[in-house]
Amino acid sequence: MRATTIVSLPTGSSVHRRNNTMNNLSFEEAYNRLEETVRTLATGGATLEEATRLFEEGMRLARICHQYLGATELKITHLQRSFGEQMTFVPPDADQDGEDDDAQG
Repeated sequence: MRATTIVSLPTGSSVHRRNNTMNNLSFEEAYNRLEETVRTLATGGATLEEATRLFEEGMRLARICHQYLGATELKITHLQRSFGEQMTFVPPDADQDGEDDDAQG
């Protein structure tokens, strides 16, 4: 069995500051940085340490993008439900002026 070591980073560390900065990114910023990270990894040539750091950063960026997309999907679903509920309160003949279309004379 393998022993697991948990490392706690000091709050002033560069990794901690980078995580705080990432949490303040917009969806577009996170997505663009994720694309850049993937491109850098795909070109190769990075050291193992650098590639690992880029992979970790990419995973954090992907999680941020996923959270934004999930929240947006929830908002859209809520809006669709609200719109559907509003539409049920509109009387079916509300757009007519009370006269029968066939009875023109």
